[in-house]
Amino acid sequence: MINLNRFDLVTLRLFVAALDAGSLTAGANRFGISLAAASKRVAELEQHCGVALLQRGQRGVSATREGQTVHRLAVEVISRLEQLAQSVDDFRAGATEHLRLCANPSAFGGFLPVLLAQYAERHPEVRIELEDLLSEDAIRAVHKGEFELAVIGDNVPVEGLETIPCNRDELVLLTPRRHVLAGLHEVPVAQALGFDQIALARRASLTRKVIAAAEASGLSLRIRVQVRSFDSMCRMVASGLGVAVLPRSAAALYTRALDLVMLRLSGLEVERLLLLALRQRSELSPAARAFVAMIEAAVAADGQAADPMG
Repeated sequence: MINLNRFDLVTLRLFVAALDAGSLTAGANRFGISLAAASKRVAELEQHCGVALLQRGQRGVSATREGQTVHRLAVEVISRLEQLAQSVDDFRAGATEHLRLCANPSAFGGFLPVLLAQYAERHPEVRIELEDLLSEDAIRAVHKGEFELAVIGDNVPVEGLETIPCNRDELVLLTPRRHVLAGLHEVPVAQALGFDQIALARRASLTRKVIAAAEASGLSLRIRVQVRSFDSMCRMVASGLGVAVLPRSAAALYTRALDLVMLRLSGLEVERLLLLALRQRSELSPAARAFVAMIEAAVAADGQAADPMG
């Protein structure tokens, strides 16, 4: 019978850090202990489990099949303990609940700030932990338990998570005022994507959508500059480095300030759907459940406004 008292948090965190880095030395350095001490801790963990958890080689360490399972569960345990510590800190600071949410750049540049302001007004006792992540990274963060909720694009694998539609927007083309396309009312996507592009990272769900549109038009997308935010995208466009495809709600924030032109696109599925991803509703905290309820109410209200007879 496994003795639970022999599992200690430091060793579990060391084990996870070593596997994440692919190196026991890196794991030891992170915790400020010697390699010998780290090896001893992991060996004792393996002895307690009765199986080898790491495969050791010249290039570092990797998980055995059993190690993969221990790693996944250890991540969850560590995450829960970190949530406990955060909750205690929140209690001391006067906050009684905690909302842990991550979202992709499209959400930050669109509907999310306004919705969060409304949420904060209705739930002043809740402390909001918010992080800007690409959709794929956000999905992994929810799986690991680092966040309860994530706003993601609809064109990334959700890996078994429950999803709820939370926002729709239209993709548009943003150009400098003096660009050759600026005088057009609507631009065919094949023509728009023939110019140098300012884009987010290739892993971003928005960039993947644009790349797919280019490939469907027989083009190879010419990404001239990759940046991390819509703000940076728009500033690069204003500098004349290229054009950009981004959601209308984000583009509208910069057109006047940076003297840019926003154009409609044709020949592309321009509707952009964002999803709220979560593990299981039954596991959500009261703060997260309240946010989900706000999302669903907002979506329902938008649907009724778009279709009064619905």
